[in-house]
Amino acid sequence: MRKLAVLGASLLMLQAQAGLAQDQDQDQQAPQEASAPGSSAEQRPDTAMPGSAVGTDRSGPERRFTGADLFDLAIAADPQISPDGRHIAYVRRSNDIMSDRAVSTIWLIDTRTGEQVPIAGRGGDAFSPRWSPEGDRLAYASTEGGSPQLWVRWMEGGEAVRLTGLPTSPSNLTWSPDGRSIAYTMLVKQEGPKLGAAPADKPEGAEWAEPLEVHDLLTYRADGQGYIEPGFEKIFVIPAAGGAPRQLTFGRYHDGGPLSWSPDGSTLYFGANRNADWQTDPLEGEVYALDVATGGLTRLTERDGPDGNPLASPDGKLIAYLGFDDALRAYENSNLYVMNRDGSGRRNLTADRDFSADRIAWDADGRGIYVQYDERGETRVARVGLDGSVRDVAEGLSGGGLDRPYTGGSFSVAADDSIAFTGGTPTRPAEVQIARGGEARMLTDLNRSLREVKALGQVRRITAASSHDGLEIDGWLTLPPGYVEGQRVPLILEIHGGPFAAYGPHFSTDNQLYAAAGYAVLSANPRGSTSYGEAFANEIDKAYPGNDYFDLMSIVDRAIALGIADPEALFVTGGSGGGVLTSWIVGKTHRFKAAATQKPVINWTTQALTADGPAFFGRYWLGAQPWEDPETYWRLSPLSLVGNVETPTLVVVGSEDYRTPVSESEQYYTALRLRGVPTALVKVPGASHGGIAARPSQSAAKASAILAWFARYREGWERPATAAD
Repeated sequence: MRKLAVLGASLLMLQAQAGLAQDQDQDQQAPQEASAPGSSAEQRPDTAMPGSAVGTDRSGPERRFTGADLFDLAIAADPQISPDGRHIAYVRRSNDIMSDRAVSTIWLIDTRTGEQVPIAGRGGDAFSPRWSPEGDRLAYASTEGGSPQLWVRWMEGGEAVRLTGLPTSPSNLTWSPDGRSIAYTMLVKQEGPKLGAAPADKPEGAEWAEPLEVHDLLTYRADGQGYIEPGFEKIFVIPAAGGAPRQLTFGRYHDGGPLSWSPDGSTLYFGANRNADWQTDPLEGEVYALDVATGGLTRLTERDGPDGNPLASPDGKLIAYLGFDDALRAYENSNLYVMNRDGSGRRNLTADRDFSADRIAWDADGRGIYVQYDERGETRVARVGLDGSVRDVAEGLSGGGLDRPYTGGSFSVAADDSIAFTGGTPTRPAEVQIARGGEARMLTDLNRSLREVKALGQVRRITAASSHDGLEIDGWLTLPPGYVEGQRVPLILEIHGGPFAAYGPHFSTDNQLYAAAGYAVLSANPRGSTSYGEAFANEIDKAYPGNDYFDLMSIVDRAIALGIADPEALFVTGGSGGGVLTSWIVGKTHRFKAAATQKPVINWTTQALTADGPAFFGRYWLGAQPWEDPETYWRLSPLSLVGNVETPTLVVVGSEDYRTPVSESEQYYTALRLRGVPTALVKVPGASHGGIAARPSQSAAKASAILAWFARYREGWERPATAAD
């Protein structure tokens, strides 16, 4: 259960921490970011992705990080360790400079020697690798030949076979315990609603307009997906050696999410909201047992709240799952539960731990469960014993995206309890790592060629006591490359989205581009951020934006007190929830020279009624619908403060943003223009909310536009020479 889960088509299966969300989800199947190889591994000349270098007439290498470097970055995702721990299959995401888009390939690492070979993705994107129980085959999805299909590769012979010819993309690939079948989920399309018809007597050769569009879903469009095609996610099973798929679930409900087989292969477990009001109750969900032979369904949980991500224990006696009680708050920690296979004996294993459980995996002996969680901006894996004991087994996970330093990453576990995971550093995007016996080592070096040339900004943690109530606030300062201690430099306060998300010591292209231009960049976690406990996050429940403003001002003051930030050269930006706070800040203070609000919410009434989460925002974030409490909606809307704004403010939004719709940004831009505040509206063509940094040229151009806007108001400041020059 991901606290940053997307609120779109599957607002249907929303996780409670959904919200405005961060820009990238490292587990999306169609990768939206990363770039060219630059790997230390041996590469086959006929399959490795080409480098993007096109040559230069410069007299020497460019030491500073530039927008062009986005094409030369790579990031590791979805590492899947083989049952015997000998190999790791992972997704390498890289950018194609010719098509200006992300591509994903699957690579195989020998965990003993570190040798790598590409195994899928030569003819199209390849993703979601999953090992068979014996480790002799690898299932994955690939767009080779057209639309995404299910493939299986025999590892010894090296042959890959396409198993399906599906109309829509397969997801949640899961092998049966005997290796004979693969279960997956897929959208089953249905005919949409119709009302009336155009005249029937269309003359031959006439060119008439497109037919009317009729929508009857509450959530009829989703960010990154567009207008939703009518249909429902359903569960299928297909022979692993090829054959016809068989549909296992039916009805007007979405049966998606991770699937888990019982050890005897007779049952599939999944989470779904199969209630009649699934459209208006976005966080509801229960765990179901599906009889594979008969299609019979048994509901195993029953409470008001989202139960999902079920996973059967090695002996099949227990089921682990994630969930929480829905208290109609903006944020809840997701807890780890176990129950007997018939749904009895439910126990919360993390009731005494103030963290939100994410991905889970059973250990080999069935006495504990590995769980991913965030703490103070960093991501870890812990083993939670059935006796309630908790100990960390891996740390330093990363992979929440490239453009900003979000928490994230993923892991998998072998039969010997070896853990494969993605992890990096503030100056190194996510790599594949393996943890064994308490020791971790890095197996890839995907960006070595870039790291050997580029001088990157170093990152340090700072803290501040909020001026509101003394609450401790974390932040990470990215310093200009070659920064000299005691030197004051302009500061960019860069605010995360969500708002239920967290920044940490992770690689960020935006921050490095800003730092290369001579700015210190402050990535802070004000109240409302995750990874600091449930109470900290709910400090903004029904009060956002609010006291988080004081947290941000206090940590800016701390950067000034440390002698780093120039108090006469302060700038502010942020996206999504960070755009909300940017717009709020310039309505509260004039201390910033310029601002850039990216894809903000400006008016909560229009947001609640036009965004792709209409069942969520009003009920959970504002506590009422707009017509029930218009005063609260207006009081918390940055538009209510526009009369105070004097700060030159750039407005940035993707032209296909359905999470914080384009109209939000357009309202603010127009209001600023009417007031005579210096402003400009920047639209990123074709970009969704979550994909505003998906295409490398646009990601670089967006950062460049923000820097150009800030440069207008630096009042003669020039970047000082540093050791990086």
